[in-house]
Amino acid sequence: MSRRVVVTGMGAITPIGNSVEEFWAGVKDQKTGFAPITYFDITDYKAKLAAEVKDFVAKDYMDFKAAKRMELFSQYAVAAAKEAMEDSGLDMEKEDPYMVGVSVGSGVGSLQTVEREHTKLTERGPSKCNPLMVPMFIGNMAAGNVSIQLGLKGKSIDIVTACATGTNSIGEAYRTIQYGDADVMFAGGTEGGICPISVAGFTGLTALSTCEDPERCSIPFDKDRSGFVMGEGAAVVVLEEYEHAKARGAKIYAEVVGYGCSSDAYHITSPAEDGSGAARAMTNAVKDAGISTDDVYYINAHGTSTHHNDLFETRAIKLAFGEHAKEMKINSTKSMVGHLLGAAGAIEFITCVKELQEGYLHATVGLKNPDEECDLDYCMEPVNMDIEYALSNSLGFGGHNASILVKKFSE
Repeated sequence: MSRRVVVTGMGAITPIGNSVEEFWAGVKDQKTGFAPITYFDITDYKAKLAAEVKDFVAKDYMDFKAAKRMELFSQYAVAAAKEAMEDSGLDMEKEDPYMVGVSVGSGVGSLQTVEREHTKLTERGPSKCNPLMVPMFIGNMAAGNVSIQLGLKGKSIDIVTACATGTNSIGEAYRTIQYGDADVMFAGGTEGGICPISVAGFTGLTALSTCEDPERCSIPFDKDRSGFVMGEGAAVVVLEEYEHAKARGAKIYAEVVGYGCSSDAYHITSPAEDGSGAARAMTNAVKDAGISTDDVYYINAHGTSTHHNDLFETRAIKLAFGEHAKEMKINSTKSMVGHLLGAAGAIEFITCVKELQEGYLHATVGLKNPDEECDLDYCMEPVNMDIEYALSNSLGFGGHNASILVKKFSE
């Protein structure tokens, strides 16, 4: 029999708040984080807006020297993990450190380091490159730095599945605890990828919105949607084996009960048009929980605000849930914070936990004119609704589909 896994701590750095409390207050206020990019000159770029993290000072969260050896994505991860640690009340002096692990992923690592060091290489030669270039840009360093900063000696992994990274990271941490390889896992995603090369690259794919109106740039399921808006930040949760959490008197936020994955095996950027891959991930998660699809009334959608994603995810929900889909509530947190890439699934997981706790489903902010083919209930206004389960979807370039099912906690 697999072990029960509960959520006992949460931490977040987001475009609308640098803690879980600030983030959630922003969600309830329908606050959005969109504004013109400030990190570089956007004159020649078609995409002008992003959801940047504001007022983040790394040395407020960690030693100044340690911070200097980390790029943004690692700094965000460490900051979120430290909040999650404090929130959980976990005392590492009382734990076997080899049974406390890390599963924190990043979709792109630090493209800024690559940009900066490539310029040095071409202009001044190879000897001028930073000796720390490699450990600053490789994606696994978020997990590595969280492990080092918090003294976590258990399983430490970096899962990279593009925009499904955060959900896969939490899902694999859940499996790790279920199987007995760890008692506690710090799990989530992080991203700090708002830089020239990434904005140029995603624009080249026609994936980014070129809208310059912050109120209409990220509008999932709206017929006027024109692409996603890049966000940044991190979200880390503490997952814990139930008996272990109970024994130390931890507060329990929710229980993870299902995790499902699939691959579209279809196209490098487009989801399968019939939604079959994403549908299978959802039904796998529901089956894993041992419940019926009719028991689920809420989905936090991947909901990127691209034409293909929102249409094909809608088809996937209908395929997975049949007629019941019409009775379900669906929303997209990306309507407020944009697309955090590797961190998206993690911040959306925290959103699901908060919604379960409060019986409050946030609005898909900015949704005014629903696409005729996106004909489900996408929460144009906030909904007060007591729900037992929340299903969160993440779909990544390459055809990666991941869904995780969270349940309101009960003994």
